Amino acid sequence: MADAKINPFNLSCPVPRVADDRIVLAHGGGGRLTHQLIEKIFMPAFSNAALEQRHDGAVVPVNGTRLAFTTDSFVVRPLIFPGGNIGDLAVNGTVNDLAMCGARPLLEMETLRTVVASMQQAAANANVQLVTGDTKVVDKGKGDGIFVNTSGIGVIESNVKMPIGPASVQPGDAVIVSGDLGRHGIAILSVREGLEFESPILSDCANLWPAVEALLNAGIEIHCLRDLTRGGLATTLNEIASDRNICIRLEEALIPVDEVVQGACEILGLDPLYVANEGRFALFVAEAQAQAAMEIMRRVEVSQRSVRVGKVEESPGRTVILQSRIGGNRVVDMLSGEQLPRIC
Repeated sequence: MADAKINPFNLSCPVPRVADDRIVLAHGGGGRLTHQLIEKIFMPAFSNAALEQRHDGAVVPVNGTRLAFTTDSFVVRPLIFPGGNIGDLAVNGTVNDLAMCGARPLLEMETLRTVVASMQQAAANANVQLVTGDTKVVDKGKGDGIFVNTSGIGVIESNVKMPIGPASVQPGDAVIVSGDLGRHGIAILSVREGLEFESPILSDCANLWPAVEALLNAGIEIHCLRDLTRGGLATTLNEIASDRNICIRLEEALIPVDEVVQGACEILGLDPLYVANEGRFALFVAEAQAQAAMEIMRRVEVSQRSVRVGKVEESPGRTVILQSRIGGNRVVDMLSGEQLPRIC
């Protein structure tokens, strides 16, 4: 569940994970090839109402209640990185996919010492319980030490009146991000490659539900939520723009990127718009509610640095456009590959 969104399948590798042809999982992937694989092979084969939502999780009615369901696997390397480890990454990633559906998380799952303690703490912070698990043995030298798979179920409260998802995005909507971008991906890369920067870069891995809950309790009419994981802001917005045949226009000067992260990206030849996050999300709301939404988000620790970065327009369709600091425009396309492999 903790990848770049709008694919209803979790494809952090080229193998889909499907529960059955009715209830499916949260997205994955990170680039154009994954998107094409989803759209041309898996969607036609498994097409159904839950999948067509193209959301972070499947939203299904059960006995008069709407439940959100998501699942994901985590094979991050290194297992322990600045700001977190595979354990809290797994719990927060699953909880966040449910939060992007407007669902209060109910359950989660699994694994070992520092990782287990971290997972326990992350689960306690999210007010969920780890209720089941599984162990597997792999051949020596064939694994990275620990793999974690999590599944989550969340309940969508009665105060969520309209469906939260790409289908509700409308021209005129404001686009808000909950904080600075790119820290998780650069934190992982710095440890993986033994890089040192002027200041330490910590992953932003965090539970996003408190910010979403605050918005819902305040009566904000949320059109869409998307956590900015694998593929970053650029991939997330491209998928939504493509699905809705709309244009999302961004202002570069407004997009928050920490100075150290920006410097690291320049040194490494990376674009922070495509770098993954594990504690950031994009919010689509009507222009009339944008300021109120930001004020609410800024009162919650995980979204204190919320800022409006753009708006939704009707044309040109299926396009994300970035207005640069000097006034020019460029198309922000979906990557054909990935900048950073296996960071969640």
